[in-house]
Amino acid sequence: MSQIQLKEISKVYADGYEAVKKVSMDIADGEFMILVGPSGCGKSTLLRMIVGLEDITSGDLMIDGKRVNELAPRERNLSMVFQNYALYPHLSVYENIAFPLRLNKGGISDEEVKKRVGDAAEMLELNDHLERKPANLSGGQRQRVAMGRAIVRDADAFLFDEPLSNLDAKLRGQMRTEIARMQRRLGVTTVYVTHDQTEAMTLGDRVTVLKKGVVQQIASPRELYEQPVNLFVAGFIGSPPMNFLPARVEDRSLRLPFCEVPFGEEFADKVKGKDLVIVGLRPEFVKDAEIQDPVPGAVEFEADVDVTEWLGNELYAYIPFESDEAVRAKLDELDRDLDGEGMRTQMVVNLEARSRVREGERARFFFDPKLMHVFDPENGDNLTRNEEEAKRIAAESEEDRKRALERAKRKEAEAPA
Repeated sequence: MSQIQLKEISKVYADGYEAVKKVSMDIADGEFMILVGPSGCGKSTLLRMIVGLEDITSGDLMIDGKRVNELAPRERNLSMVFQNYALYPHLSVYENIAFPLRLNKGGISDEEVKKRVGDAAEMLELNDHLERKPANLSGGQRQRVAMGRAIVRDADAFLFDEPLSNLDAKLRGQMRTEIARMQRRLGVTTVYVTHDQTEAMTLGDRVTVLKKGVVQQIASPRELYEQPVNLFVAGFIGSPPMNFLPARVEDRSLRLPFCEVPFGEEFADKVKGKDLVIVGLRPEFVKDAEIQDPVPGAVEFEADVDVTEWLGNELYAYIPFESDEAVRAKLDELDRDLDGEGMRTQMVVNLEARSRVREGERARFFFDPKLMHVFDPENGDNLTRNEEEAKRIAAESEEDRKRALERAKRKEAEAPA
């Protein structure tokens, strides 16, 4: 295991393009760190700089306190699992897993190779496939072989570059749990690149959100979801994504397309001098007033429903509204940053499956205004972020990580030899 530190790491290509811009982060020993962001944000480039496949233009990369910028990949003792598996088609599963050990030129005995491959195969349930060739395996099995090859090296850290992107949705879900289980059992520091925010939210102890080579926020999944620092993070994290609504500031209230939200003196200073803000409201925070009683202080409103989607366990309702031209440019820019295909001026609400809201009809809704976020339309900053709450979530998440590692170690120690 190892601690990895990035100190103002940058990558500038020969043509002058700056792919990564002064990224700094501390990855703790045994931590599972996710690098996430839309296409072209620099996450894979950053991973390749850590493993040594890309030169570092400026900044320092430290592994266990040692600067490794100039070390070759093989000297960094890191294992990388690639998107395309990178298996040798002419070798059996056994020999593919054993391959990094064979490179040691006799430094590892055949008995030790057999033991390491056997342990990895048992962990990844590959014992029945050791004599098969990669061409005869499913996508999920090939990915497990690639993971097995990383495990046997006894590396200081695992690096994953979008390892599940070639799998179908069902297999991705299964492999997520395999990777999480493996990482906890081994307790190995792991850096994992993905563009899938579901993977980021379910796998990572902490998540680094990148935009155009710049770190936007490094935090636990829960903190990203509940206390995003800006519009970009709020829009990237969550499925369906957060709704962004224009709101006019009028005296002690915010006028949204569907309703008016009063606010107190403590919020007045945050919007002082602003005529317009952007309100962020997650789809699941809007409730159907016909089947649930509004909570104290709730804001109630009526709206015409354009389209509904019933998914068995939940119901999505789409509510169109007129966008304010003053924030249209900002929302269009956000949509492009998030790889969108054009922002629709509609609010998505995620209701209980028993809701009887129907398309083409007017319905009654409510939401708790304490759950909404308010963003500055000029710089995208979250005006309602609660720093004390963010610190509390961060402390709880770190405690949860340490407890999970301790449980995994106890379980491993108690397992029969």
